Amino acid sequence: MKFIAYFLLLSSLGLTAQETATGTVYADANGNGRRDRNEKGIAAVSVTNGERVVQTDASGNYSLPVGDDNIIAVVKPAGYAVPVDESNRPRYFYRHKPKGSPRSDYPGVPATGDLPASVDFGLLPADESEQFTALIFGDPQPYTLEEIEFFARGVVAEVEGIENIPFGLSLGDLVGNDLDLFQPYIDAVKRVGIPWYNVMGNHDMNFDAPRDELSDETFEAHFGPANYAFTYGKVHFIVLDDILYPDPRDSSGYWGGFREDQLNFVENDLRFVPEDHLIVLAFHVPLNEYGGETYRDADRQRLFDILKDFPHTLSLSAHTHIQRQDYFSPEEGFERDTPHHEYNVGTTSGDWYSGRLNEDGVPVSTMRDGTPKGYAFLHFDGNRYTTEYRVAGKPADYQIEIFNPEVVAHGRNTQAGIYVNFFMGRAGDEVLYRVDDGDWKAMEHVEEQDPTYEASVYEWDTTPELPAGRRGSNPIPSTHLWRGGIPVRLEPGEHTIEVRATDQFGKTHRGTSTYRLEKSVSR
Repeated sequence: MKFIAYFLLLSSLGLTAQETATGTVYADANGNGRRDRNEKGIAAVSVTNGERVVQTDASGNYSLPVGDDNIIAVVKPAGYAVPVDESNRPRYFYRHKPKGSPRSDYPGVPATGDLPASVDFGLLPADESEQFTALIFGDPQPYTLEEIEFFARGVVAEVEGIENIPFGLSLGDLVGNDLDLFQPYIDAVKRVGIPWYNVMGNHDMNFDAPRDELSDETFEAHFGPANYAFTYGKVHFIVLDDILYPDPRDSSGYWGGFREDQLNFVENDLRFVPEDHLIVLAFHVPLNEYGGETYRDADRQRLFDILKDFPHTLSLSAHTHIQRQDYFSPEEGFERDTPHHEYNVGTTSGDWYSGRLNEDGVPVSTMRDGTPKGYAFLHFDGNRYTTEYRVAGKPADYQIEIFNPEVVAHGRNTQAGIYVNFFMGRAGDEVLYRVDDGDWKAMEHVEEQDPTYEASVYEWDTTPELPAGRRGSNPIPSTHLWRGGIPVRLEPGEHTIEVRATDQFGKTHRGTSTYRLEKSVSR
């Protein structure tokens, strides 16, 4: 505590040491990790100290001011790759903490000593297509080594050795408060076999940090900066820590938002990004406020103001353990003709590893809105994108869950319905159904609890014997649920329901189910 108090005193007095970091960004043609005589510097590459952003000169040289707690990072340009370590973590940064991180319950960055004479970054020349796909994980969030194993067997094993995916990204809550699990998490994700970026979540923080700038010390020790950027093709990614901790309102808990230096970084970084690029922001807490003042309005507004001149934007978040699509228009403060889309991605932990165990002994873990646990793909073509959600353990075309009664009384009206949970859907999407090759009819979008998930949860409350696994969370209204009536005046017997749902990108998804009409039994 004395160390921390001394550090705070120096910072409050403006006495943190100021130096100038200099170095070169160069093309590491042979990939040996050091600059050889014939390897040339790369001009017009952005380098940052976490707030300021400068570009290299014609020889690839840069200079930046640094204090005693900075991470110098190169912003990877298109046409180059950054090296990765033995765990597939990208290495595009240099930590400058001469005295190391303050003492904490979990260790941070060891003392780095004096600033090197030259902080150089070698980039690997690469053929980058403007058509590519990124793999996205939401909230792995294991609280135990057993849950690390659930994550590894239930999700990682399914994408292990995946091909033609240049990188992956986890959207925070890499672990669940126990930061000693960072290394087991890293070991699990390593098996995917591709470079892997990480976002910091509210369960990845140093909770004993006296102020927000120090809440990411253990994260920095394992993953590097919590705020960084890189470009691939015509897509510019900006990764941000959007958790304010301790909450500046009452110094208790956390609040969604940004510090001024983070927003300065975004603004400074985008000065060097062409306006025709797609800007993809990745953070943990969604910008939308679900059930209260979960985000500092001024921070969201400044972010929107910075982005408004870019016609192509997308943000990615997780945190909620549901899945939804949100849109921000001038009514929500985004002053642009086309709304800003945020994809709040379903999680790899689902409903925190709850539910019955599947045949592999892994919790089914369906989320409270009826979205099965899984992961996402982002498909890019120039500055355009489409999203795809993949349910863990299911075929790629499993995009719809249909709920309906198995048997219905023939000729008798019923308040039961046909429900369709279209996992990637949103209000306004076209969802149609028909029975037995009849006419297609529009289904009604409703915000209700998903009956398939309701039934699975209430099974725990009605069974006389305790099942293996853990009861899931109570259901909540889903934003991607549709309802249709059940035709009861067809001939007795089995009837086939067909569903056709079209997503916001024009792709059609299908599903089928059946029900049986039986004549009522007289009393």
